[in-house]
Amino acid sequence: MIEVSHLTKRYGDHEAVKDISFTVEKGRIYGFLGPNGAGKSTTMNIITGCLSATEGTVTINGHDIFEEPKEAKKSIGYLPEQPPVYLEETIEEYLTFVASAKKIPKKDIRAEVERVMEATGTTIFRNRLIKNLSKGYRQRVGIAQALLGDPEIIILDEPTVGLDPMQIIEIRDLISGLKDTHTVILSSHILSEVQEICQIIIMIAHGKLIACDTPENLQRQFAGDLKVELRADASEAAVLGVLKDIPDIDDVKFEKVDEGAVSAVISTKLENSRSLNTALFKAFSEAGITLFELKTLQSDLEDIFIELTNQADVEYAEEEERRSGEQ
Repeated sequence: MIEVSHLTKRYGDHEAVKDISFTVEKGRIYGFLGPNGAGKSTTMNIITGCLSATEGTVTINGHDIFEEPKEAKKSIGYLPEQPPVYLEETIEEYLTFVASAKKIPKKDIRAEVERVMEATGTTIFRNRLIKNLSKGYRQRVGIAQALLGDPEIIILDEPTVGLDPMQIIEIRDLISGLKDTHTVILSSHILSEVQEICQIIIMIAHGKLIACDTPENLQRQFAGDLKVELRADASEAAVLGVLKDIPDIDDVKFEKVDEGAVSAVISTKLENSRSLNTALFKAFSEAGITLFELKTLQSDLEDIFIELTNQADVEYAEEEERRSGEQ
């Protein structure tokens, strides 16, 4: 569907994007993550043909975005970070104009504008000037223009920025529903949002690709030792007394004491926590100690993001130091 191969973008001596390659397959939602200045928006602008590349290629459904831009762009609906709206037009006027610019047949424009307004919850304000809309509703109008023409690929750069919690849920549901008929690339700073709706995570830092995998595979790769957290109605000494006879426990760290209850995090080399949880429950029950809580801890996307970007920061600093030494 999309093939990005050895993509590089330079501004003078600065490389905003450094030899990035990845593939986007049909019918999936991709989360595009990276710190500010990582090169996310630059990469998206190149993929959509809004920006040229210094090196590398991008093909959309077999069409090179630089050699065959018209054919390639037919498959793309794009919402940039700043919605490309005309403030002096109403929602309906603006969407009608964009539909015409996208070469949607004149007889189909009205129905298509109705469809995208309904999908993005903007119908109620169809006759309001865009300049009089809230930031959140301007964002909705931006999403609506990306959906016009029902393109196969939807690329959204920070689509929920400026939305209130209810609007975020509605737009998130809309994006989730697109995977049945579209391929979606979604850039967001809300990691929980990406983890909830995206099937593949692409991470970049300092212009380099640092990860491209499913959230589940990333969690397995960076989880380290399995950890189980418990909270018991006992002292630290009593908890240690129970744990000493349970096999497969590598480490115990006590977190806090809250109203007489103690919390501990247990590390184990076991691949899943079921047998350990069963042993813990049985041992504490036999010791007459009440367990208030027993749960398996997993690395979330935020932990993985921090670990990978910190590693990229170190590598970038070392690279800059080497370059300075060579000059």
